[in-house]
Amino acid sequence: MTNTPDASLFTGLSAFPLTPLKDESIDEDAFVGLIERLVLAGVDSITALGSTGSYAYLDTDERARVAALTVESALDIPVFVGVGALRTRDVLANVASAEAAGAHGLLLAPVSYQPLTDDEVFGLFRTVTESTDLPVVYDNPGTTHFTFTTELYSRLAGLDGVASIKIPGTPASPAGWEEHIGDIRAAIGSEVTIGISGDAHGAEGLIAGCDAWYTAVGGTIPEPLLEITRAAELGNAQLARELSAELQPLWDLFTEFGGSLRVSAALAEHLGLVGAGSLPLPVRDLDAAAKRKVAEVAERLDLA
Repeated sequence: MTNTPDASLFTGLSAFPLTPLKDESIDEDAFVGLIERLVLAGVDSITALGSTGSYAYLDTDERARVAALTVESALDIPVFVGVGALRTRDVLANVASAEAAGAHGLLLAPVSYQPLTDDEVFGLFRTVTESTDLPVVYDNPGTTHFTFTTELYSRLAGLDGVASIKIPGTPASPAGWEEHIGDIRAAIGSEVTIGISGDAHGAEGLIAGCDAWYTAVGGTIPEPLLEITRAAELGNAQLARELSAELQPLWDLFTEFGGSLRVSAALAEHLGLVGAGSLPLPVRDLDAAAKRKVAEVAERLDLA
């Protein structure tokens, strides 16, 4: 199949909601509530079944159900669905269920137990882009432990159907960010968008020229991240940086507790959006003391 993606879909703020569980099954009411919250906030797109959505812990039937619930609840907001899996056959099954649900795009993480080579990852993306007309976003190394080189970015950008890349945030000076984004842009051309992930680095990525922010905690508290996004889009770098700095206590929690997933779940629980024990075992909630820290930060920052 050949596909010319609509790059405009892959811009602005894409929110990654949790997939809350209850008694080891999807808590559909809580999940729909999260999606409706994102719709009301006016996010630019919703990415279900990203790492924040615990895709790797769900079977193909559960993932098909999440895809359907997301599209049904998102109204006219574009929906991207994570399809990564260990086996290519399962990836293709997830692609089929995302298509059937009416998704607008796919998030493909090169999931693997054995380390993958660049050629194996390229082959995976070629297989997927040849099997669907849906545009594809590809993922970062934070959870897959596969690091994309600029050369591989270039190869993948040449595939019909690849619409956006999702790069990890790293500490860098403003000049360092501009150089990094410039190098990637030179490698992939102008038809593929660049999205930043790693919420603490979202503002700098957008200021440096990223087209999109693929945000984890934005799936739970979209409003403050939308404010940062809109400031950056309007060219107000100072305001974007100031708004991000205000959220530093939240970014610090991510560092303290090993990433955004457990913090996002604790924040969602504090806000009454999900119940306790919403993460897929063996992943567990933060303990009571850590939850109190999350609640204190939420109250101090007036997160709601």
